[in-house]
Amino acid sequence: MTAPLAKSRHDPSEDRLLAYASGALSPPEAVVVAAHLALRPANDAWVRRLQSVGGALLVDTAPADLSEHALARAMARIETDAGEARPQPPLNDMPELPEPLRRYALGPWRWIGPGMRIRDVDAPRDGDCRVILLKIDPGRETPRHTHGGVELTCVLSGAYATDDHRFDVGDLEEADNDVLHQPRVVSDEPCLCVVALDGQIQLDGWLGRLMQPFVRL
Repeated sequence: MTAPLAKSRHDPSEDRLLAYASGALSPPEAVVVAAHLALRPANDAWVRRLQSVGGALLVDTAPADLSEHALARAMARIETDAGEARPQPPLNDMPELPEPLRRYALGPWRWIGPGMRIRDVDAPRDGDCRVILLKIDPGRETPRHTHGGVELTCVLSGAYATDDHRFDVGDLEEADNDVLHQPRVVSDEPCLCVVALDGQIQLDGWLGRLMQPFVRL
């Protein structure tokens, strides 16, 4: 029996926080980082200080001229948007979520394996990168996998562990196609995470390759 992993703090990289503060982070990743910041007030305060510095620099920067037809295009877009009949999205039915997530509509829960369910978050996408909620029951684990692109995961409740790390509420894991892992839930309650997922996960091993056509997140 292996010894339990010690709890440790997992925060986004400084580069990712700087990109978030400057507005350069992709929208799906920004949603996950915003959820993390809602659970980590100290990190949120640091990001707000960065944004204040950036705002001060903008004040001191000479204004740039707009293109010749910029105003006309903006007004045309406003009129077009105002004239569209947009269906109202369903209400978010999870008041326990951090505030940055409660503003988005949620799709239905979908079964993806024993003890595992996901639901789509109606947040802005960036190509194949989108936001999902992932809920895994105690004692369950995902198939061992790597990624077609970035995978940002923030724990909202419960906890999970990989071979080397444990992730608790507020922790954020950054993974890409260089990371091969098999998260397993180590809490007594289900582990709920918000994930920015680019493309599909890539299952490992011959059994994973056999199952891959049936695994769609």
